[in-house]
Amino acid sequence: MLALFEVLSFKGWLDIRDVLLARLSPLHTIYIHVFVFLGCMIGLTLFVGVVIANYGENKGTALLTVDQRRWCDLKKRLKIAQPLHLPPRPDHHKARAIIYDITQHIIFKRAIALLVLANSSLLCVSWDTKQSHTIPLATISASLTCIFVFEVLMKMIAFTARGYWQSRRNRYDLFVTVLGVLWLGLHFLLMDETSNAFGFIVVILRFFTITGKHATLKMLMLTVAVSVYKSFFIIMGLFLLILCYALAGVILFGAVKFGENISRHANFRTAPNGVITLFRIVTGEDWNKIMHDAMLSPPYCTRGRDYWSTDCGNFSASLSFFCSFYVCITYIVLNLLVAIIMENFSLFYSNEEDALLSYADIRNFQNTWNLVDLSQRGMIPISRVRFVLRLLKGRLEVDPNKDRLLFKHMCHEMERLHNGEDVTFHDVLNMLSYRSVDIRKSLQLEELLAREELEFLIEEEVAKATIRSWLDKCLRRIKREKQHQSLLHSLRATNEPLIPFNIPAADTEEVGAIAAIPNAKTATRTDSMTSNRKTLLAPNEIRARVLPLVSERDDNESEDNFLKNTKKNLTFQPKTQLIVGEVHEWWNTLMSPKNCSNCQTNCSQEDI
Repeated sequence: MLALFEVLSFKGWLDIRDVLLARLSPLHTIYIHVFVFLGCMIGLTLFVGVVIANYGENKGTALLTVDQRRWCDLKKRLKIAQPLHLPPRPDHHKARAIIYDITQHIIFKRAIALLVLANSSLLCVSWDTKQSHTIPLATISASLTCIFVFEVLMKMIAFTARGYWQSRRNRYDLFVTVLGVLWLGLHFLLMDETSNAFGFIVVILRFFTITGKHATLKMLMLTVAVSVYKSFFIIMGLFLLILCYALAGVILFGAVKFGENISRHANFRTAPNGVITLFRIVTGEDWNKIMHDAMLSPPYCTRGRDYWSTDCGNFSASLSFFCSFYVCITYIVLNLLVAIIMENFSLFYSNEEDALLSYADIRNFQNTWNLVDLSQRGMIPISRVRFVLRLLKGRLEVDPNKDRLLFKHMCHEMERLHNGEDVTFHDVLNMLSYRSVDIRKSLQLEELLAREELEFLIEEEVAKATIRSWLDKCLRRIKREKQHQSLLHSLRATNEPLIPFNIPAADTEEVGAIAAIPNAKTATRTDSMTSNRKTLLAPNEIRARVLPLVSERDDNESEDNFLKNTKKNLTFQPKTQLIVGEVHEWWNTLMSPKNCSNCQTNCSQEDI
């Protein structure tokens, strides 16, 4: 069984085949080949599948539907997405605009990428000061570094220094370029091993700048970075497990006699040596041979009086120690890492058609956000969200003319969640992702209930606000109509003659009586305050006194009484008496209980 267990790890199965071939017959070697095929290629693959399936079940992804898995992948994509931090084109400055277009052209970017690859290819040959090719290679690398310096200067002119510093990739390019400038000085001053070693480091660092210039390489680096981030605790658990086994190995096999595999390079004499030996076993390098060396027994070793004075091994301890370590590390922990890498690989390299939002849609949102976020802070005022929604294209497009209600709901959601404060890049992107999918299919139960409650509240508040604004418009329109009608009445009362032409025939006698008032035409006008003559009323005053009497006349009132009252109101008085009467009437109105509180506000300039 121990031999077959070793064969499962593809260790020593050729030796077993040769023994069967030498001692039995070629027909018996079929046994070991069948075992390798069934046990290793099928059995271990099924074991890996079981580990990955259990990982998915414990995480919860195995029980999700296809739409729910897509939604989980979309949330991970959106979490990784960041603003472009690309300054807008400087249209007001012609020279900077031309440089901006050059630096953003695809040919320029590909040319820089090719130069980076050419610079990295110089590392294929060692830079030895004794070799004749070292100085030409270093000179070529220095020339390429000057081109990279020129690239950085062009971008700083096009973006401005502040705009260039906003991007993390630009910061890394600037850091490498500064190191390249330092290397240029060292190269032309020293030209020794130190300058060559520093140049090697600069070239290696320069190679990593190409990852941000190509989409596939960027996805690959994101896969590695996210996998390391998510498997951090698994990796830490792996190191803790190795440390515990290394300490146990020092106790169990610290005094074992050196042999073919347990030697000064791989042993358990100290804890650091034990960690290095176990890390070697993690890769599967001759773990079975180290196990057999740890089983050393007489006559190949010397037993002492106690445990510390012997150099022999222990069969049972070695078998349990190495087999358990190999199973835990190789078959479980490493397969968990494989599961995490596969999950992230499917996340970044999934089919664009199957994804709820493709990378093209996310890239479109990044470009649109870059147009609105002028300060490149990753945050915009809540009032600018409308501009972002109007400029979007693709799956995230919202037409305010066709989807006016949806547009209102989106804007109100941002205002409600952030209370009028600035919103971030991910806030708007997450809101759009919720609005672009079918939440009943994609969301899980708890998230679905919370989202439906939020959308219900938003719809209710938007409906209330719409009704309130409609009522306000109606009230303002009614108020304007009333003001317009009152203005028309006042204009008509001012411009129409004293006796309107459309008065009924029944009132013709009353109008004639008013016109027959004595002295209405013969009275003269004087401007003297001390004159005793009668003063003729102005036409406006006559209309103000006559028209209310005509309109307020009682049907039962006799004609004599009506004429008497009309004459009384049209009695000509001296100007002094008229002024005193008007002042007295104004004072009584001002001191009345109803108008006392707001007498100053209701008093017009004409009354004063």
